[in-house]
Amino acid sequence: MFLGLSLLVVGVVLCLNGVWQAGRIQDREIILINAVAALVFFAIILLIALDARQPADLLDAGMTLLFGTTYLWVAYNRAVSSSGEGLGWFNGFVALTAAPMALRVLAQAEGLFDVWLAACWAAWSGLWFLYFLNLALRRGNPRLTAMATLLCGIFTGWLPGLVVLHGLTG
Repeated sequence: MFLGLSLLVVGVVLCLNGVWQAGRIQDREIILINAVAALVFFAIILLIALDARQPADLLDAGMTLLFGTTYLWVAYNRAVSSSGEGLGWFNGFVALTAAPMALRVLAQAEGLFDVWLAACWAAWSGLWFLYFLNLALRRGNPRLTAMATLLCGIFTGWLPGLVVLHGLTG
């Protein structure tokens, strides 16, 4: 039910984070969109949790929590000028947690949109891994990560979010 909204928010925040990582937005300016995205995701998590009937119903809430926590942590790091190492290690954990979602969604796919969604989970897991390399290990390529963030924002969030919200998924 919240997929279109979630994708749109992911798209907006990833696009802007990619532009920020490329040096086009100042640290203090990126705080707001990350904080707003986190608040949106935490509200969605609460609504999913309140509607849950069994433990498996909380899977979407748990996966959404990964996004919300990431964006809240980015906002916090920019507010306090942190190095981001803790966020980097969290991103490594999240990359490992999100990777199986690609396989799960693909195994349960009922159409092309579900196959695309599985590819999104693979892309998001890969993106979190890039952040792990950059922030925790200091071995990544910041320019590549900025471009990957922007592209993920466009193709796994913003455009598909609009498609879902406009009811064009069939």
